[in-house]
Amino acid sequence: MKIIVCTFVAALTAWAVMPAYAQHRLVTQGNDKLAIVGGDGKIEWQMPWGGIHDLHVLANGNLMVQQGASKIVEIDRENRTVVWEYDSAVSNGNAGRKVEVHTFQPLDGGRVMIAESGPARIIEIDRAGRLLHTVKLKVDHPHPHTDTRLVRKLNNGHYLVCHEGDGAVREYDSSGKVVWEYEVPMFGKAPKPGHGPEAFGNKCFAAVRLPSGNTLISTGNGHSVLEVTPQKEIVWQLQPSDLPGITLAWVTTLEVLPGGNYVIGNCHAGPGQPLLVEIDPKTKKVAWTFDQFDAFGNSVSNSQILDAGAGALR
Repeated sequence: MKIIVCTFVAALTAWAVMPAYAQHRLVTQGNDKLAIVGGDGKIEWQMPWGGIHDLHVLANGNLMVQQGASKIVEIDRENRTVVWEYDSAVSNGNAGRKVEVHTFQPLDGGRVMIAESGPARIIEIDRAGRLLHTVKLKVDHPHPHTDTRLVRKLNNGHYLVCHEGDGAVREYDSSGKVVWEYEVPMFGKAPKPGHGPEAFGNKCFAAVRLPSGNTLISTGNGHSVLEVTPQKEIVWQLQPSDLPGITLAWVTTLEVLPGGNYVIGNCHAGPGQPLLVEIDPKTKKVAWTFDQFDAFGNSVSNSQILDAGAGALR
């Protein structure tokens, strides 16, 4: 009996110290590489690539990512080659202007939406680079690095824009009129500089419009996620204290999985902390973490889950 108990305790101890590997398949970028990680935690595919803020998997399996400060490219995954590119810094009236691109979105019909920080505008182009539509953005604290973070075009044709420098989420109609605006609250706290857990602010990174009509917002260096109604009431909130043992730092991406769980990006949290956290929003219980800090480092700002039904990749 003593041998059986000791063996069982030893097995539990070994399990407790094993590194946590991904149960989801995903694509991400960190430590100067773009990579696909399998559900077993092993890297299936990778290529050298610098930092990004946005990332999309196309229907043909190719990847659309940033390259440098202002260029958007499509990568042929099999050949690891760039097969399409568009540089906002030199295109459609931007020559000579300071331009940074932090977000973009492939649309139907080959169109691509790009948010240009500096010019403070959203554009839609075709694959030949022709300008098809422009929306001027409202920016109270203009700066090429902080005008925007993630932007998504909604099903109603509107644009949901995270303005990092303004600490606000704004919804624009197709003409550029602001039809909804939410100032991310500071909750009575003073701002603190930095990027990690020591910092504090309202530099929102992502916003997702839920089927209910509410908006899910990651607050960046606010270390939290908020769900707000169209009337701007907070009806759900995830705070660092809700996740024992997990430090939320710069909260970035938001994904709502088909089963209803949320996957949250956790950037600049430091070693020993997960890069992604999946929670059940009803209970706030952690369902899964991705914590390959050694492989991807401290600046993983964007990832996409690739499981069937949640962005499957062939």
